[in-house]
Amino acid sequence: MPETRPLAGRTAIVTGASRGLGRAIAARFVEAGADVLLTARDAEALADAAEEVRRAGPGRVLTEPGDASDPAAAAAAVARAEAELGGVTVLVNNAGVYGPIGPVEDNDWEEWTRALTINLLGTVAFCRAVVPAMRRRGYGKIVNLSGGGATAPLPRFSAYAASKAAVVRFTETLAEELADAHVDVNAIAPGALNTRLLDEVLAAGPERAGAAFFARSLKQRDDGGAPLDKGASLAVFLASAASDGISGRLLSAVWDDWAGLPERRDALAAGDVYTLRRIVPKDRGWPE
Repeated sequence: MPETRPLAGRTAIVTGASRGLGRAIAARFVEAGADVLLTARDAEALADAAEEVRRAGPGRVLTEPGDASDPAAAAAAVARAEAELGGVTVLVNNAGVYGPIGPVEDNDWEEWTRALTINLLGTVAFCRAVVPAMRRRGYGKIVNLSGGGATAPLPRFSAYAASKAAVVRFTETLAEELADAHVDVNAIAPGALNTRLLDEVLAAGPERAGAAFFARSLKQRDDGGAPLDKGASLAVFLASAASDGISGRLLSAVWDDWAGLPERRDALAAGDVYTLRRIVPKDRGWPE
């Protein structure tokens, strides 16, 4: 398969594909040779994204408006991709929100739970919809979007942090469930992106977002943030045959040497590198 088209012959679904990273991933997938179904809640923005994505390469592009957190919408998107594009090889769960910003006791409860519904339950809903066919075929790739909220405390963004940490543990768990079916499941931390999530932080202001986080966000805005292309490139790698056998990992698009992982495939499978784990006293040299 030509290196310039590593996804030739593959069919992918990308959620949250109407803007930002999801849109960039969809475009890179088409450029890499895949047929892609784009889904998001905003039908108008989704149609606009599809026009741009179609110009990226020869792959077929479909749109299916819907709420990623709705199991019926997930099932409909998967069914349409299977029927019109062929068997779904790749799923990218990109749809996500920050949720309410501010101290948890001040957060609106419905907004807090809605963030978990979109970020976590939406990811699970699409996985449940696509996994049976991947099991039958004995192959597949699932890429879940996580982020810094999964690896460190994120004060004033509790719904986001909790949901993204849960996405990583779900990723690790599903990877083990699907190992015998040769379905690889991984998570991506794309870096600090200048997308609508950054706009939400700046709109919230330092009182709600916290002075230190707000200052970092201003610097991120001025510096340009992490390039969308880094996250999109990692998604292409994880969707391609080059990453076969690499599963259950959280990879940073910006900081990790993910392109070199195929050379360390066996060592990676035997250890806990790029996973979330509890640190115990012996890990820090404390007496037993």
